[in-house]
Amino acid sequence: MVKICCIGAGYVGGPTMAMIAFKCPDIEVVVVDISVARINAWNSDRLPIFEPGLEDVVKGCRGRNLFFSYDVEKHVAAADIVFVSVNTPTKTRGLGAGKAADLTYWESAARMIADVSKSDKIVVEKSTVPVKTAEAIEKILTHNNKGINFQILSNPEFLAEGTAIEDLAKPDRVLIGGRETPEGQKAIEALKAVYAHWVPEENIITMNLWSAELSKLAANAILAQRISSINAMSALCEATGADVSEVAYAVGKDSRIGPKFLNASVGFGGSCFQKDILNLVYICECNGLTEVANYWKQVVQINDYQKSRFVKRVVSSMFNTVSGKKIAILGFAFKKDTGDTRETAAIDVCHGLLGDNAKISIYDPQVTADQIMRDLAMNKFDWDHPQHLQPMSPTAAKKVDVVWDAYEATKNAHGVCILTEWDEFKKLDYKKVYDGMQKPAFIFDGRNVINVEELRKIGFIVYSVGKPLDPWVKDLPAAPPS
Repeated sequence: MVKICCIGAGYVGGPTMAMIAFKCPDIEVVVVDISVARINAWNSDRLPIFEPGLEDVVKGCRGRNLFFSYDVEKHVAAADIVFVSVNTPTKTRGLGAGKAADLTYWESAARMIADVSKSDKIVVEKSTVPVKTAEAIEKILTHNNKGINFQILSNPEFLAEGTAIEDLAKPDRVLIGGRETPEGQKAIEALKAVYAHWVPEENIITMNLWSAELSKLAANAILAQRISSINAMSALCEATGADVSEVAYAVGKDSRIGPKFLNASVGFGGSCFQKDILNLVYICECNGLTEVANYWKQVVQINDYQKSRFVKRVVSSMFNTVSGKKIAILGFAFKKDTGDTRETAAIDVCHGLLGDNAKISIYDPQVTADQIMRDLAMNKFDWDHPQHLQPMSPTAAKKVDVVWDAYEATKNAHGVCILTEWDEFKKLDYKKVYDGMQKPAFIFDGRNVINVEELRKIGFIVYSVGKPLDPWVKDLPAAPPS
């Protein structure tokens, strides 16, 4: 029986290994992590992450051929294939701070694999890593090998939160990168055989290590670029009276472009886009490609501009101050159908409003109050480090209230900001919301989920990203002078 061990029981490791175990009953899969609390959660009825369909997959094979353990060394030593799915945060200090990936966790995983291994192993990079990481890992393993043969493969993940189980069950493609040596090719075939249990052969693409590593960064950078492109257009739409939804629809009808990732919003979030683009920027700079680096940097800058533009719209619409005013935040996760808040636009919007002394009431159906408070108290880029290493600043808590009902959040509020496109926000009784609010009542739709005309009929003053402006907002400057 082939034995697989995955180091890291997070958003990537947990669901990916669950799907492998589910689809490959003849393979034993163990997910290991040093966090006892996280492993206990995976072994309980309440899994540590929310993902539609995940629970059924885990419960379908947990205890049969899927196991979760904190006995890391024992299971790594016994495995034939070791997936490494640890965090690769952006460095916060030192060389490349703010752009380069911090490979501390990766390196310690590689050293541990070398220390405990007594048999040949295939080591698979599953986390998103900068190009040439495999080379560094290879050096660590081969210099500590005690005669053991290690083959390094790159197998980047392409999961989207909210649809991860679907993405794993029917992937567009599975990339496997390895060395062009006979041993490297043999390792590629071994991993290919695992995925071939359920993925059609033509969807399993093999390539060299660097191509596989770079393909992941390239895919995320180009997807994020599409969002920043339509968000840049949304500002122009507001200035001219165009409707960004109509523009996006027309553009998306071009078969060369297609309709996906053309939804204007308050900005993209998630664990990958910003991190991967900054990583790409750093690699370009290291290779002397300044113009290429500047090109990709602009994708992130437009995203930051979109978030600050949204905050300025809120403040300027409400008589140029939100000081002391209650603002309801509907949605804190970076997108619907996930409890993930990493790099969510809501964090920057809340910070912007708190900076002007607003009182904030937040409702999200999947994000806990603890998580929200942690996010608002955290320094940028620190979210990707283990929880006990995350420094906190206590300032946010005084003016933030987290509630468990949208109507409670909006009661007596001066304004409402919709920051996640949860389906339930499309179905709210907005007449009831309006009746409970201070007047004039403002709605700022950062996700274009509401029917602007209907809400204006109720009496709301509405701002929706990239849509023709409410007469109230129209006469105001696009952004107050900073």
